[in-house]
Amino acid sequence: MASDDIWILGITMTKFGKHPEKDTVDLAAEAAMGALADADVNMGDMGVLAAGNLMSAAAGIGQQLQKQIGQTGIPVYNVANACATGATALRTAIMAVKAGECDMGLAVGVEKLAGAGLLAGGSKKDDADTWSPRGRFGAVAPLDGRVGTDTMPGVFAQIGMEYGHRYGGATFDLFARISEKNHAHSTLNPLAAYTKKMSVDEIMGDLMIAYPNTRPMCSANCDGAAAAVVVSGERLATLSGEQRRRAVKVSASVLTTDPWQESCQVLPDVNTLTRNAARQAYEQAGVGPEDLDLVELHDCFATAELVHYDNLMLCPEGGAVDFFESGATWRDGSTPVNVSGGLESKGHPIAATGIANIWEICHHLRGEAGDRQIEGAKVGLAHVIGLGSACGVHILEKAA
Repeated sequence: MASDDIWILGITMTKFGKHPEKDTVDLAAEAAMGALADADVNMGDMGVLAAGNLMSAAAGIGQQLQKQIGQTGIPVYNVANACATGATALRTAIMAVKAGECDMGLAVGVEKLAGAGLLAGGSKKDDADTWSPRGRFGAVAPLDGRVGTDTMPGVFAQIGMEYGHRYGGATFDLFARISEKNHAHSTLNPLAAYTKKMSVDEIMGDLMIAYPNTRPMCSANCDGAAAAVVVSGERLATLSGEQRRRAVKVSASVLTTDPWQESCQVLPDVNTLTRNAARQAYEQAGVGPEDLDLVELHDCFATAELVHYDNLMLCPEGGAVDFFESGATWRDGSTPVNVSGGLESKGHPIAATGIANIWEICHHLRGEAGDRQIEGAKVGLAHVIGLGSACGVHILEKAA
């Protein structure tokens, strides 16, 4: 029977960082078993498994994970959707439960990225010395850096600078102060890859990656995993009072891609699909940006955070600079953003990020976020975007 209400019953994330002693399946299993324990259920209760992994997607991470945590014959979906992979895995489990195919499901996102270096699009080399351009990316590769770029630092540097040219005020100093905020927030998150407070001068004086983003303004490649158990409202009603108390309602689950437009056939557009996703999510949830108590958005670069204030409609169109300058996005502000430290500090193991952002929101709604707790948090939004392009937005609400 189809279910209208979907809840997150259990959720966990591993410590993000370097885990040379663990392989991808080890990390995925740690997160999956943690989520099951947090939900007070077991693998035998699961009716579907959605497993997200980008760097080795063809290997069937879901089936490998089953061998480690329990093979029960349930359907397994292996998901790869750029930086939106984790959110897509969660949405896959949500859709299965919502459709009535099962009443409980498990979503996992995992990545081993420590030491991966610059992640970029394009085609791989045929051997160590030569590269033969082919296909769509090969056709535009000679233009890279002239009419745009397909490397992530360059893409998001361009996006931030474009916003500044259009609306004004988006200076090098401003982007550094966004990064300063996130590094300060990370000092309260023991699971973040980096928990070092950094001054604006330190951030601006660090290695320049793609102006205006210096190294501390960029998301940190690292190892990590996150997992969530989702349950139907009908099944939740049969569980214990403690399980019901800690459950978090999924008020909206949205996934979008780029609509067709002339400009984005070569240059990625992170704005339109995010704004479309946010609009759909607010409508689904029956809330507005003014109702949000906290937001975890995809700050793959400091420049990205600024434009997503606008795309998520946290401020009037063109008002992202004034919104940040007001202090709203700090932990003690009116709309705290990236209290976890964001991707710049918490880290960005690509496929885990979408669920990890939701983990942060859930812990505040449960009142379990420790020293970084946003008091009285009832509604939160988690956002990820993967170039390709895909955008996932989830709105979550505290149990009544």
